[in-house]
Amino acid sequence: MRPHIAALITLALPIWWLNGHPVNAQEPSATGLWQQIDADTGKKRGWFVIAERNGAYEGTIVKMFMEPGEDPNPVCDKCTGDQQGQPWLGLTIIKGMQRKSLDYENGKILDPTTGKLWSAEMHLSPDGQDLTVRGFLGFSLLGMNQYWKRLPDTEYRQIEPAAFKSLPPSAIPASMLPKAPQQKAQPKTKQQ
Repeated sequence: MRPHIAALITLALPIWWLNGHPVNAQEPSATGLWQQIDADTGKKRGWFVIAERNGAYEGTIVKMFMEPGEDPNPVCDKCTGDQQGQPWLGLTIIKGMQRKSLDYENGKILDPTTGKLWSAEMHLSPDGQDLTVRGFLGFSLLGMNQYWKRLPDTEYRQIEPAAFKSLPPSAIPASMLPKAPQQKAQPKTKQQ
């Protein structure tokens, strides 16, 4: 009996490994606040919140660093569908990412300047501080990368309130959620 069990384990382990294995609870997640730096200029271009919604990961623009002369409140006038005419601030540009350990696959990323929707994938560094976001057409080899750096939760304070409206509550640290107003205790009155 024992040789049969050993043979089954020997056959099952490679199949389990090839089919993927569950996310390790110790691995970092891409959820959180990220800053994108322009690779050519070295300047900050935007902040994004990556959040998990209904089993998929999405990314939303929460702060923009516009150049002088650029529209400070751009809208997605070249977008289609429900995103057409929407302000960039609060716009969900990454959708449908499926997590596989430190990799996120099968997603889409929107370029709000052109309205073009690209296939996308992301790779998170093992320490959880760097995120490579790749948009591509057709094959992953035919694309380009952006490199994002994780920001500390304290930076959420700098996000404009309008950007919070499109985020799921789970994407906002508890310390940043508005506190419910406390009710004052009513003084007891004597009954006459």
